Amino acid sequence: MDSINPNFRSRAGKRSLNPAELKAGILKGDRASLSRALTLCESKLAQHRDLAEELLQGLMPHTGNSIRIGITGVPGVGKSTFIEAFGKELIEAGHRLAVLAIDPSSGHSKGSILGDKTRMHELSQDTRAFIRPSPSGGSLGGVARRTRESILLCEAAGYDVILVETVGVGQSETAVKNMVDFFMLLMLAGAGDELQGIKRGIMEMADLLLINKADDPKDPRVKLAMGEYKRALHLFPPKPNEWIPKVQACSALQKSGIAEAWEVILSFENQQKNKGYFEAERQRQSMAWFEESIGELVLEQVRSGSNYQAAFQEIQSLVKKGKLEAGVAAHRLVEKLFA
Repeated sequence: MDSINPNFRSRAGKRSLNPAELKAGILKGDRASLSRALTLCESKLAQHRDLAEELLQGLMPHTGNSIRIGITGVPGVGKSTFIEAFGKELIEAGHRLAVLAIDPSSGHSKGSILGDKTRMHELSQDTRAFIRPSPSGGSLGGVARRTRESILLCEAAGYDVILVETVGVGQSETAVKNMVDFFMLLMLAGAGDELQGIKRGIMEMADLLLINKADDPKDPRVKLAMGEYKRALHLFPPKPNEWIPKVQACSALQKSGIAEAWEVILSFENQQKNKGYFEAERQRQSMAWFEESIGELVLEQVRSGSNYQAAFQEIQSLVKKGKLEAGVAAHRLVEKLFA
C-alpha cells in the first residue's frame, strides 16, 4: 500500500487519468494536469505505470527544449535560497522555470521532510514557476526514482529551464549529473579547510563552482576560497567536452552574482551546441537511462515470480542465522531462480 502517494489514491477516482486528456492539459500548460501526471509517474502500481508510459510516449515529440541544470552543495550552503533568487531572475527575463527538489524521505511515511515550497515561498507563488518537492523514497543517494520522467513532463508543459536540486553531497550527485546538461556545485567560504570533506569526484563533475553567501565580495575569506578552488580544479584532467569549469561567488541574499551565474550557463550551452557535445551527451544519457530501466524491470519481474518468495525466505533464514554469507546467498538465490 506504500507504493503510491496516498493523496493521489484519494483523488484518483475524482480526476481523469486518461493519458489523452492529461497530454492535452500538459501541452496547454495546465499545472493541475502536470501535477497529476507527475504523481501518476511516481506510482509503482502496474496499471498506473502502463498509463504513465502511454502518456510519456505521446509527449516525447514535445520534450527536450530546455536547459537542464543540476544543483547541489553541502547542507546549509543555501541551495533553496539561491534557487529562489536564481529562479526569480530567470522568470523576470521571460523564462518558465520548473524546480524538481529531491527531498529526503521519512523512514515511516516515505514522504518529504524538508518541504522546499515552504523554503521558496516567493517563487512558489509565481505562476511562471513550478516547484515539485519529491520524496527520495529511499532510492540511490536520495534521487527520486522518476526524476527523469518528471523532467520530460515539465518540458512538454513548456518549462524551458529545469532545475534539479539534490539532497546534498553524496551518491545522488552522480545520478543527477547523468540527467542534466549543466552541473552546479554550491560551496561556502570560511568554513574551515575549504577542500575538507569535498569528494574529488563531485568537484570533477562541476561545470560551475559557486561560492554562496559571499555577502561581501571583498571578504578575504571569499578570495581565499576562490583561489583554493581554482587551484584544485586545475589539478583535474581536462573535461572530454572541452569545457573549463568556472569558479564564481554570489550572494543569494544580496542578489549579487546571480545574473553572472546564468551567463556562465548560457556560455556553456552555446559552446556545447556549437561543438556538437550537447546532443551527444543527451544521447549518452538516454542510453544509460534505457539500460538502467532494463535492470529495474528485470528485477521487478524476478521478484514478482511465483517461486521467488519461497526461495528468498529459505535462503534468508540462513543469512539471518549467520550460516550463509550474504554474497554467496544472493548467488544461490539467482541460481535457484534461473536453474
